[in-house]
Amino acid sequence: MTAMTDPKPVESWLTDMDGVLVHEEHALPGASEFIAALQEHGRRFLVLTNNSLFTARDLRARLLRSGIEVPEGCLWTSALATAQFLSDQKAGGSAYVIGEVGLTSALHDVGFVLTERDPDYVVLGETRTHSFENITRAIRLIERGARFIATNPDPTGPSPEGSLPATGSFAALITQATGIRPYFVGKPNPLMMRSALNAIDAHSETTIMVGDRMETDVVSGLEAGMRTILVLTGSTKESDVERFPY
Repeated sequence: MTAMTDPKPVESWLTDMDGVLVHEEHALPGASEFIAALQEHGRRFLVLTNNSLFTARDLRARLLRSGIEVPEGCLWTSALATAQFLSDQKAGGSAYVIGEVGLTSALHDVGFVLTERDPDYVVLGETRTHSFENITRAIRLIERGARFIATNPDPTGPSPEGSLPATGSFAALITQATGIRPYFVGKPNPLMMRSALNAIDAHSETTIMVGDRMETDVVSGLEAGMRTILVLTGSTKESDVERFPY
């Protein structure tokens, strides 16, 4: 008789991208072999990223240049998760978007209209071209009643020169100005994990989440009911682990 606590066989995998498979667009040791093994054994999997800058096609090309072969359909971004969430909330809605092609194309694909005129939502994503004008417009639209959504809460992102301000930092600026906090769709919201599971028709009890951040990857996997694996090739160091309560 199998005990209720015995883990079920692993059938599917979710894995973070940056810090797990690549670091600054260079493949980490074993990453290519890991993805190849999943495909060889017919395991369903998705590569997840909170980065909303790029489309899945763009990310596939970037990973391929690093020597990692990932099918386009096996990439799940916070932009795709955000678009799906908004489509479920208000099919055929409208949004004012601060973001790049990864986000705008995902919203177009689910039938959203992108507009500056009385949108249903203000959607904030990753971009390298923030402007005072765009931030001001977002603030005024939210003050007029547009609902505030952000792809992810990450305050900074990596670059060869050091940290860059990311979506969470600009979301905080808009919140400070409006008093309205956004709903963050990406990790650590387990919603992103559940949408990823649904995308590959997987069950949390038979899926493992692999990540490099305790405060995003591990906690969201845990809250979505998955077993989690922390790798030490990215953000969280071994000496950090004991300070987390999970």
